[in-house]
Amino acid sequence: MKTEPFQLPRNFVWGAASAAYQVEGAWDADGKGPSVWDTLCRKPGAIYGGNTGDVACDHYHLYKEDVAMMATLGIQAYRFSVSWSRVLPAGAGTTNRAGLDFYDRLVDDLLAHKIQPWLTLFHWDYPQALYDKGGWLNADSPKWFADYTRIIVDRLSDRVTHWMTLNEPQCFVDLGHRQGIHAPGVKLPFDQLLKIAHNVLLSHGLAVQQIRAHAKSTPTVGFAFVGHTSTPATNSPADIAAARHAMFTVREKNFFNNTWWADPIFLGHYPEDGLQLFGKDMPAIPDADFKTIQQPVDFYGLNIYNGETIRAGADGHPEPVPYPPGFPHTLMGWPVTPEALYWGPRLFHERYGVPIVMTENGMSNPDWVALDGAVHDPQRIDFLSRYFREYLRAAADGVPLHGYFAWSIMDNFEWAEGYKQRFGIVHVDYQTLKRTPKDSAHWYANLIRTNAESLPV
Repeated sequence: MKTEPFQLPRNFVWGAASAAYQVEGAWDADGKGPSVWDTLCRKPGAIYGGNTGDVACDHYHLYKEDVAMMATLGIQAYRFSVSWSRVLPAGAGTTNRAGLDFYDRLVDDLLAHKIQPWLTLFHWDYPQALYDKGGWLNADSPKWFADYTRIIVDRLSDRVTHWMTLNEPQCFVDLGHRQGIHAPGVKLPFDQLLKIAHNVLLSHGLAVQQIRAHAKSTPTVGFAFVGHTSTPATNSPADIAAARHAMFTVREKNFFNNTWWADPIFLGHYPEDGLQLFGKDMPAIPDADFKTIQQPVDFYGLNIYNGETIRAGADGHPEPVPYPPGFPHTLMGWPVTPEALYWGPRLFHERYGVPIVMTENGMSNPDWVALDGAVHDPQRIDFLSRYFREYLRAAADGVPLHGYFAWSIMDNFEWAEGYKQRFGIVHVDYQTLKRTPKDSAHWYANLIRTNAESLPV
């Protein structure tokens, strides 16, 4: 019997994403205060090539051009972040009206082009003034974040309905405060890192409370975390069980795991294996904190670029499968593992029970403008085709997938990698700031237009 191919629901959201520090530029314009990334970029040797986000893509001044371009491509939703120090130059206290006005104009222009704003409150650019007061280590840091959230909600929630509190705490806590390769560029003792992580989770909970209590239109609230994905080496029950176990355990003394972040939000407690591993470094946590952290959320935002292959060892315990020599990888050196977009959504939904939104997915590729004036990136088209077919397979198997955001709408400042990496579906010439949609942008436009029915299966 012939079966009809699976079709995504018509209300599936097709989007593209960015982050304030990576695209906005205008680092000190119109009263904006410095962030920890502004500071780190001035530290010799911290960023590839001595690059900075001072200008980046100059989205602050060119947003109208960018929004019109997104509309031409058929982008239905734009995931962007607010620069905390653009709105509050000192991180708290006096509001910078010019900064708020920028996001006001951006939201209005998006809506005028029938593009839905998906707002991320924090995407790594912590105000330097608050960092100088202890940053996330300060016991007042959750309140600072809640107060900042309230300002954004009061100004934009009559038009913004989709909210994300934090982007990838695994990265800004671990890379920024443990490894020291991202802002603020420090290496702290583990007991302090655990306090930071807890304050981050409290900040999330307080922000959700602010959004739900004060939004002027019915909010949809989630977050965008690293979706550290384990994929089974085979479809055997043993390998699937091993992959599930690996994905939801705390195996190393760092913050690149799923459960240390998600279990408190959904289950109201830290995972027991993490508590045992971290032992005496754990701070005393009042039970009431988990009531604050465990706020209801409407979706789990997953940022997935690759996955770790796992098989069941002789004793049934998870065992990583090494990538073979010559295994395909992106310019970042990340392995190409499309099945991560099947197993990630499936297993996260299975454990936490909420709908999934792919808030970031994409690849860095060595792109340039060809002699014909176009940017040909067949590797990215192949990458996205392979990954999205797996995402579609998860939907066909019953995982509630509510949207997909390509990372990124355009090439941008890739943190410690500077301008070395190009993740965009739109090419940016950093000398002229000219935007050139790549072949992948036109491919993605067709995927949106057909609601993925054009995707070969």
